[in-house]
Amino acid sequence: MDEAVASRPRLRRLARVLSATSTAALYLAGLLLVLMTIFVGWQVFTRYVLNWSNAWTEPAAVLLMSWFIFLGSAVGIRENYHLGFDVLLYVLPKGGKKYLRTISDFVVLAFAIGMVVYGMQLVMLSWAARMPTLGVPEGTKYLPVVVGGVLIVLFCLERLVVRWSGVDIDRDVNVDLDEVPVAAAVKEA
Repeated sequence: MDEAVASRPRLRRLARVLSATSTAALYLAGLLLVLMTIFVGWQVFTRYVLNWSNAWTEPAAVLLMSWFIFLGSAVGIRENYHLGFDVLLYVLPKGGKKYLRTISDFVVLAFAIGMVVYGMQLVMLSWAARMPTLGVPEGTKYLPVVVGGVLIVLFCLERLVVRWSGVDIDRDVNVDLDEVPVAAAVKEA
């Protein structure tokens, strides 16, 4: 049996798990965005209408914002919505594009590993201190960096495996803008 055919069910299962993880991260990011908006709205209401202020709303809103930014950026990496410098992709032959995308994925992967390693160091260094207004460890401010980094590592590894395995798992990691139909490109813009 061909190795690519044998690995197809495993890759499909992995893709489903990572897809569910990505969807969960996206919904959680959306929920945290809504919650942050409520906290900021409450802060504005209490400050300007009731003439008093809650000390916890601003640090809580910033913490929630960190979570939805890093979760959302991980989802953006998986869905290929992240920023990129694609000028060379338009002039390279199709075979060369695969290599250029792989280099890009390795750069993102290296950055994400740095997020995990250095983010964990920040968490551990600041865990003993407490945020006075929230009463939680100071290290919780850096947990979104670590979790987002772990997700980006997983999603980058998925992209690399899918690209180089030759197995079609209904997840195109090599989409070119010049191959997207005009109607779809207009919808995305």
